[in-house]
Amino acid sequence: MVFGTIADTLTRGVENVTDTLSGAFLEPVIRLGVTGLARSGKTVFITSLVANLLDRGRMPQLMAEAEGRILAAYLQPQPDDTVPRFDYEAHLGDLTARDPHWPESTRAVSELRLSLKVRPTGLLSGLSGPRTIHLDIVDYPGEWLLDLGLMERSYAEWTADTLDRMQRRPGSDDYLALAERTDPTVDFVETDARTLAAEFTRALNAARDAGFSDCTPGRFLLPGELAGSPVLTFAPLPAPGSAPRKSLWREMERRYEAYKREVVKPFFRDHFSRIDRQVVLVDALGAIHSGPAAVEDLRRTMADILGAYRPGGNAFLTQFFTGRRVEKILFAATKADHLHHTQHPRLTAIMEALTRDARDRARFAGADTQAMSIASIRATTEQTLPHGGRDLDCVRGTLLETGKQAAFHPGELPEDPAHLLGPARDGARTWLDRDYSVMRFAPARLTLKPGEGPPHIRLDRAAQFLIGDRL
Repeated sequence: MVFGTIADTLTRGVENVTDTLSGAFLEPVIRLGVTGLARSGKTVFITSLVANLLDRGRMPQLMAEAEGRILAAYLQPQPDDTVPRFDYEAHLGDLTARDPHWPESTRAVSELRLSLKVRPTGLLSGLSGPRTIHLDIVDYPGEWLLDLGLMERSYAEWTADTLDRMQRRPGSDDYLALAERTDPTVDFVETDARTLAAEFTRALNAARDAGFSDCTPGRFLLPGELAGSPVLTFAPLPAPGSAPRKSLWREMERRYEAYKREVVKPFFRDHFSRIDRQVVLVDALGAIHSGPAAVEDLRRTMADILGAYRPGGNAFLTQFFTGRRVEKILFAATKADHLHHTQHPRLTAIMEALTRDARDRARFAGADTQAMSIASIRATTEQTLPHGGRDLDCVRGTLLETGKQAAFHPGELPEDPAHLLGPARDGARTWLDRDYSVMRFAPARLTLKPGEGPPHIRLDRAAQFLIGDRL
């Protein structure tokens, strides 16, 4: 086991140094990881980012574009032949159709390569011609990212923490009752394991639907080809004083370890460990709408997410001996178009507070982090309407459920994020002084001029933070 780990580490080191040499002397490659929690809009983010890098009329805050140094951009096959291609054309077609609709959400790893022809700046501008920079965008579910935290936890540790969290989540009562009346020391029976796993999966889905974030193991929610396999047929149980061989507890423990070995570790080795820039998309408005418990769960999840990364600079020798590190991490609150622009600074401040612990740890390790509020594609317009003797700043859009146009005022976010995070940390069940509403809007019908990508909010600033220094 030790020798295998050493060999695996050396192999990754050789791959990293090969990539570094290629980037330094040939054509630089930026590997951008895009992930997010449920309904955060990963697919829409990637589609709009690529469309707006191909047609950059709406990207004034991307400095290389503002300076006229991006001469061309084009898509080409990604270098990883065994990874599915991100279906950019189909997703863009969904968003730009006569009757536009949101594309299907991320369910597995996919990749896309966008190549940019850039004129260098500074002293190099007079010594060399334009250079090609490859942007490899790796799309993966946020639920898989959270699984990386399982690597350092035993089955007993994971099961104790999971059962504790389930006490505060809606939809968990049936599973908690089933686990309580299950004797983990009895002989293992496959049908019992399947019953437990199925009920546990229903509880995870109910928690996610209620706005909770940390719903691991992630493959229980997105099983794919592993559906029904033993590696996905385990569940948390109250720890016994001791468990004999061939007992239910021992088999659940064995399958949990197999899940880490056969599912989580290959994802880390093949995809995650090669990322050097990362954006984490968060539906913060959805969590606020769901209540204090969901906000506290999101705050803890943000800290757990950073624990999966190895933040820091990517010096040449560092990459060889320790592997590639994540240099920049953007935490982006999505769906900013659901709020009037006057509330965007408050949403950003809430996002900064939610990710404070995570960002402090990353900065201490040498990574650059930022929190931001964005809308990958703008689905609403702004409108001010009189109501009760005062003016309300509203957003107008097409309601997803009915297809009707409506103006909507979601309620004002507090100026001080502590007014949200305080009750959340203290275990409040509801917001005492106000209610925060969320509407689901369909994408707006688009009419794009030549050279323009889809309308957005701060996508150009997000791109500048993530890749601007390399262009």
